[in-house]
Amino acid sequence: MDFSEVDWEGVGDATLDTLTMLGFSTLFTVLIGLPLGILLFLVSRNQILSSRPLYGLLSFVINVLRSIPFVILMILLIPLTKLIVSTSTGVEGSIPPLVIAAIPFYARLVEVSLREVDRGVIEAAQAMGASHWQIVRRVLLPESRAGLLAGATITTVTLVSYTAMAGIIGGGGLGDMAIRYGYQRFDTAVMLVTVTILILLVVLLQALGDRLVLKYSRK
Repeated sequence: MDFSEVDWEGVGDATLDTLTMLGFSTLFTVLIGLPLGILLFLVSRNQILSSRPLYGLLSFVINVLRSIPFVILMILLIPLTKLIVSTSTGVEGSIPPLVIAAIPFYARLVEVSLREVDRGVIEAAQAMGASHWQIVRRVLLPESRAGLLAGATITTVTLVSYTAMAGIIGGGGLGDMAIRYGYQRFDTAVMLVTVTILILLVVLLQALGDRLVLKYSRK
C-alpha cells in the first residue's frame, strides 16, 4: 500500500466539500428542525397548544421521512433538488436531501428534549400570565438547552455519514472520492485516508458537542 501516490490535494478539496455540505446542512436543519420540534411539543397531548389532528399529521409526515433510507430518499428527491438548486450532483445538489433527511430526525430529538422540562415550571409561567412565545423563549428553550445541544450533536454526526453516502450519486466530498477511487479503482490507500478523516471528524464533533452539553447542563 503506497500512500505516496495518494492525491493529497484532491483529498483536501474533498474534505473541504464535506465540511461545506456538513456546515450548510446542519445550519438549515437546526433552523427548520428546531421550530418544527417546538411545534410538535406544543401541539402534543396535554400541552399548551394541544391539537390531536395537527400532531397526528406532523408525526405521520416525520415518521414517513425517517423511515426512508437516505440513499433512496436522495434518488426520490432528485427532481425537487434540481428545482431548488438547479442540479442534483456536487456539493450544492447534496445539501437539499441532507437537510430534508435530517430535519425530521432533529425535530424528534427537540420534542424529546422539551418533554424533559418540568411541567411545573411551565404551569408556573402560565400562572404568571406569560404568553406562549414567552414560555417557549424564557422557559422551554433555556430549560432544555443541554438536551437541544446533545440532539444537535447527534444530528451533525449522523449528517457526516449522510454526506459520505451522497457520494453514491456524485454528491462530492470524501464519500464521492472513496467510491470513485477507493472502491471503483480498488485504491485501498485512498479508501483508508478518506475513512480515517471521516472518523476523526466524527470524534471531534462528538467531543465538541459533549463539552457544550456539559457546559450548559444544570449542576
